Amino acid sequence: MEIKTVEIIETETILEKAMSLNHSRLTYRLCILLSKYEHRYDVLPKLELELNTGRAKPDVSVFENLVFNWEEDVIRYPKPPITAIEVLSPTQAFDELTSKIRKVYFPGGVRSAWIVVPSIKAVHLFLPDQPVATFIEGRFYDPACQIELEIGEIFQ
Repeated sequence: MEIKTVEIIETETILEKAMSLNHSRLTYRLCILLSKYEHRYDVLPKLELELNTGRAKPDVSVFENLVFNWEEDVIRYPKPPITAIEVLSPTQAFDELTSKIRKVYFPGGVRSAWIVVPSIKAVHLFLPDQPVATFIEGRFYDPACQIELEIGEIFQ
């Protein structure tokens, strides 16, 4: 009886963290609310960025209107958005996101970043060289992209 050997090739697969229900809802809500600015911006969810400071995939990126080439796609976009928006998921640490903002986004050319925290219905606005502003009610305004949103509309 001949014994056949089977070669097993192990591959390492990096799995993206699962998106929670609240995380998914907030990403959707932000895209809907930001669509009123589409005359000026392209709002792109989950676009992977390849900045000179590293790779990142914000939940939502806000770019000045882009030109799209439908015959040639881009897997990792090399230019920074004006604004990068992160929704804190139950499996992430707040410090993980603030570190990404300070080490990848701002040195890579992003002008503002938001961390949206579902559990306390808050939006933290990060601007380079300025203290973090936290919004839990009323109007949220980002001077880098001149976007204004009602906090209550985000968390519907």
